[in-house]
Amino acid sequence: MTRALVFPGQGSQFVGMGKSLADAEPAAKLVFEEVDDALSQNLSKIMWEGSEDDLRLTENAQPALMATSLAVIRTLEAGGLMVESLTSHVAGHSLGEYSALAAAGAFSLADTAKLLKLRGQAMQRAVPVGEGAMAAILGLSLEDVGTVCTEAADGEVVVAANDNADGQVVISGHKGAVERAIELAKEKGAKRGMLLPVSAPFHCPLMKPAADEMKAALAGVDIKRPVVPVIANVLAAPISEPEGIANLLVEQVTGSVRWRESVGSMSSLGIDTLVEVGAGKVLSGLARRIDRSLTAVNLQEPADIEAFVSSL
Repeated sequence: MTRALVFPGQGSQFVGMGKSLADAEPAAKLVFEEVDDALSQNLSKIMWEGSEDDLRLTENAQPALMATSLAVIRTLEAGGLMVESLTSHVAGHSLGEYSALAAAGAFSLADTAKLLKLRGQAMQRAVPVGEGAMAAILGLSLEDVGTVCTEAADGEVVVAANDNADGQVVISGHKGAVERAIELAKEKGAKRGMLLPVSAPFHCPLMKPAADEMKAALAGVDIKRPVVPVIANVLAAPISEPEGIANLLVEQVTGSVRWRESVGSMSSLGIDTLVEVGAGKVLSGLARRIDRSLTAVNLQEPADIEAFVSSL
C-alpha cells in the first residue's frame, strides 16, 4: 500500500470541527492554541461555538480548516507516526495545499495560519461582494466547460476554476458571465448548473490583486524543503523546491485547481490510497469518482485515527 495524504479546501468546514480531537489529545489542542495566538484571534471559539456564517467567512474558514487538518497530523505524530513514514506525497485542494505544506514541514504552523488569514482577506478585497460568482457545472467535460466559458464571456471574465472530477467543474468570474455560462451549459447538455454560496470568485483572473498580496507575503516567509513532495494544484505534478513552491502558491490564486489531474498524477506515481486529513469527506468522494481503483480513508475524529493506526 502506497499512501498520499490529502487536505480539504473551503466548503468542508462545519461548526464543531476539531473539537473532539482537542478534547482527546493535548498535541491537537496545542495546534488550536498556537493558531489562536498567531492570529491574535479566538478562532477556536468561532470554530466550536460560533455561527455557520461566521465560520464560512473566507478569512476564518481557511485557517480553521488548516488547523483541523494539522491537529490530526499532530495527533498522529504524538503516537510516533511521522508524515514521511506514512506517505510518499501530500496534496491539498486550494487552501488545502497550505495545510499539506505545513504538514510536510515547509511552513511553520504560525506562518501558515497568518498566510491563510491574509489569503482569505486578500481574496475578499480583490472583488467587491456581488460582482463575482462561482458555479458548479455537472455533466460536461472540462473541454466543453471551457468552450461554454469562452462563449459566455462577452467581454467579462468566466473560466474553469476547479477541475474536481469527471463531469464536475467549477467556474468562476463576473456574476453576469457566470450566469450566462450556466444557461449555455444547460443548453449543451449539462445535468446541472448551480451558483455556489461563496463570497468571491476564487481561482480566476479577477483575483490578481490577491495574488500580488500573496506574492509580497510569501517573500517574507521562511519556506523549507518539505519532507515529501507536494502535488501542486496548478501543475498537477510534484514539487519540493522552496522557491518553486512560493511561485506556484502565487499562481494558484488566479489559476485553476487541477484536482482531477492531481489525483491521476498520484495514481501514476503508484499511490493506491488517499488519506483525507481533516474536516469532511469531499476529497474522499471525489477520489472514487476520479479513479475507482483508489482506496479513500478520512481522518477527522479520534475514532478515525485509532482505526487507521490499528490498520497499519
